[in-house]
Amino acid sequence: MTTGAKRDYYEVLGVSRGASPDEIKKAFRRLARQYHPDVNKEENAESKFKEINEAYEVLSDEQKRAMYDRFGHSTPGSGGGYDPFGGGDAFSTIFDAFFGGAGGGGRTQRGPQRGADLRYNLKLSFEEAIFGCDKEIEFRRLETCPTCKGNGAEPGTDPVRCPKCGGSGEVRQRAPLFNMVTVTTCDSCSGSGYVIPMPCRECRGEGRVRQSRRITVKVPAGVDSSQQIRISGEGEAGPRGGIPGNLYVALDVQPHALFARDDNDIILELKLNVAQAALGEEIDVPTLDGTERLRIPPGTQTGQTFRLRGKGVPFLRQSGRGDQIVVSRVMVPSRLNEHQRKLFQELARTFEPEDQGEHDEGFFGRIKDALGL
Repeated sequence: MTTGAKRDYYEVLGVSRGASPDEIKKAFRRLARQYHPDVNKEENAESKFKEINEAYEVLSDEQKRAMYDRFGHSTPGSGGGYDPFGGGDAFSTIFDAFFGGAGGGGRTQRGPQRGADLRYNLKLSFEEAIFGCDKEIEFRRLETCPTCKGNGAEPGTDPVRCPKCGGSGEVRQRAPLFNMVTVTTCDSCSGSGYVIPMPCRECRGEGRVRQSRRITVKVPAGVDSSQQIRISGEGEAGPRGGIPGNLYVALDVQPHALFARDDNDIILELKLNVAQAALGEEIDVPTLDGTERLRIPPGTQTGQTFRLRGKGVPFLRQSGRGDQIVVSRVMVPSRLNEHQRKLFQELARTFEPEDQGEHDEGFFGRIKDALGL
């Protein structure tokens, strides 16, 4: 298929339209070695080499190849020619193909670059994580130099084009392998294409300075350890005026003296003496919202659970809360005075030998039942 003077890309590389990526790459390498201007001195070798490189640039890219298979050399609705390079460079593509690059991945980035992301570890109390809070944090980051506005040059002066690479950021050298030209990053300008005759005194030509930054982080209700909050644009400033990265605030929730957390439920172990457990009683139990009246029925066993609805952890970014699960633990006294001992002995004589109470499946077994595990 041809449009105007352009030959079909599959025809240029000598492969079928169903050729695999490996077949296309092998064909390109073979033809590139044959028609490279440094190797082939024929009059049309250079134009042939460019045609081969253009065909490979399209057919080696899955999306470009699909577009080409559908529309040929003209993009839909444009009426113009298809631009397979997207502003690229033929030498970069040939270099990538021979030395392991992928679609321009080895090319020097000379323009603005995105800044690095930062991480901040934030400790929260149990209550702060449950109900949310605003926390002020301070950290250091690279910011655009206020003196030179990021270009690295002393005010009143400007960066100049690198004399070694001519502003390309790359240095081309002839390599013994296939008598080809290799491309490396310019060591004089570090690939930027510019050098700074008079570096900025504040940033020493870096264009960025490290400064302290203080911000307020809004912690939503219901967060837990291992979660993090992303704050866009609060990372380090990008080199050469690039956009800043992000700040990731990693949360570290501290344990509570009374409560434990299971997802959105709060677990509280309630200690009862034998009289409270045997006779039952109404007692005040602590919750995250204050005390709550709870009725303990007679004959309560260790591991028995009671659920206080809506007294747990708020659902993250949703309405409603989990529950508080109260797990009883009957405490057997380890020391008795003489009067207590006589009372227990008298009580013991009233029990039948087989009257040992209900079957107790264990403290942790009752917790599992309560949590549906």
